[in-house]
Amino acid sequence: MAKKQARQTKMLTFLEGKGGVSITNILNFLGAGVGRKTAQRDLNELEEKLLVSKKGAGRTTTYSLSEASKILWGIDVNAYFETPYLERDIQERFNFEIFNTLRGDIFTEIEKKKLEDLQGEFIKNFSTYESQTLINKEFERIMIEFSWKSSAIEGNTYTLLATEALIKNNVAAEGKTKEETQMILNHKDAFNEIVQNKERFKKLDFPDIEYIHSVLTKKLGVTKNIRNAAVGITGTKYKPLDNSHQIKDAALDMVGLINKKESFFEKAFLALVLISYIQIFEDGNKRTARTVSNAMLLSHNSIPLSYRIVDVEEYKKAMILFYEINNISYFKKIFITQFQDAVTNYFK
Repeated sequence: MAKKQARQTKMLTFLEGKGGVSITNILNFLGAGVGRKTAQRDLNELEEKLLVSKKGAGRTTTYSLSEASKILWGIDVNAYFETPYLERDIQERFNFEIFNTLRGDIFTEIEKKKLEDLQGEFIKNFSTYESQTLINKEFERIMIEFSWKSSAIEGNTYTLLATEALIKNNVAAEGKTKEETQMILNHKDAFNEIVQNKERFKKLDFPDIEYIHSVLTKKLGVTKNIRNAAVGITGTKYKPLDNSHQIKDAALDMVGLINKKESFFEKAFLALVLISYIQIFEDGNKRTARTVSNAMLLSHNSIPLSYRIVDVEEYKKAMILFYEINNISYFKKIFITQFQDAVTNYFK
């Protein structure tokens, strides 16, 4: 597996900056140790992963990097973050072409099948629940774990058990700030909103995003309107838009892109990464992104993600990769892993 990955990476590197390359040229580059059948299998697999485009047929067949290869190409995350963030070569400003880039398929055929199979498993499991009381209990469990982990990603120090005590018994944990307690309670309210009003999110509207943000930031001193000042993001040189008109235009372009997608998995994923990327509000963007993403899943009769097993640092790395080079490969892995965990952990 490691040899194949290294070989395919060499292929992609060779194709970078070239128009169309024959398999003979690729074989010459790879050297005598790689046969034509092996190279052809690799190219077919890279095409399935949406990283390579093929033109022509037979002897006239040529290969080139796909338009979406830069955002889909898997990268060595550890190696990337070994370079101090001030020294990394990144796109420091908002990429206005991102919506065009993301118009194509987000998930490969293999990834689509995995998500669809998991969705089928969830539907089968959910159909066995005839008691509304038991259904409510399971959603409560998801809500508690989501409120805990989504808040933890933001630096909240509540434990899972303390979160459960707060949500179920209204007992605030000792030694925690009022803001931490309020953040948990706001997650609870926002989650209940998207469960009880899931049909509202089948077609996303910008006011829906603003409303979820207002619930998540209630009593936390966060301005509810679109941001009209610069914000910095810890650990990256990326600077989001700082003009409210441009932010609003970007948000509307995002909504349009999401609504055009047929796959609700793509809708949920794009809400997750793009709300965070645009940084629409002065604070609470990532919380809003995770909640709106879950609303997309719920509106299509799927299961929301609790992120209970996500590593907070890895989540932040995935987000920074999108901020800096618009690469979604690592975030896709996290999204699929969290969806698999939700299906295998809840409604069983």
